[in-house]
Amino acid sequence: MKPLSQILRELTAAEEGTLSVGQIVSAFGPRALGALLFLFAAPNLLPLPPGSSTVLGAPLVLLSPQLVLGVRRLWLPRRAGQSTISAATLHRVFGRITPWLERIEQISRPRLSFLFSPLGDRLLGLICVSLSLVLILPVPLGNLLPAAAISALSLSLVLRDGFIALLGYALAATSWTVLVLAGHLIIRIFDHTLTLLGMA
Repeated sequence: MKPLSQILRELTAAEEGTLSVGQIVSAFGPRALGALLFLFAAPNLLPLPPGSSTVLGAPLVLLSPQLVLGVRRLWLPRRAGQSTISAATLHRVFGRITPWLERIEQISRPRLSFLFSPLGDRLLGLICVSLSLVLILPVPLGNLLPAAAISALSLSLVLRDGFIALLGYALAATSWTVLVLAGHLIIRIFDHTLTLLGMA
């Protein structure tokens, strides 16, 4: 099968017109689920306007549960499949991601295949679901670690590379640790503020 980077280059070759989500899904074939997870997660690693992570994270909330359910063929609502994306937007965003993807593909190979058993795929999907819910929250810079984790996990699913999956799991653990610590810090600050105001 064609490398993911080659398909992306073909999809982003034109800088005019539009592509439907259905066309993009067809281009990736049986790897569409993992590929779309990557396509919606990876752009969050780039400097984007505020609120972009919420827009990009919403499809992840729809897609990632399908891994948990063991869906073999990607399902999309008809309206979602018919929605279009500007070719110029695809070129602008994924033109910056594709060179990095090509470097990863050059050193990647299928390994640690036990991580991609039916149970392993469901675990991967469950983590992506939880991180997707974090990604859609409007937290400044709070989207970077979840986006990196989902990008790594979804890419490992496409490439069947267990080393990339382990990196994704490590990023996910780091993301949740940072989230818990940040939440704890916010609660402490809130309690301290109430104490100073004589309200606690």
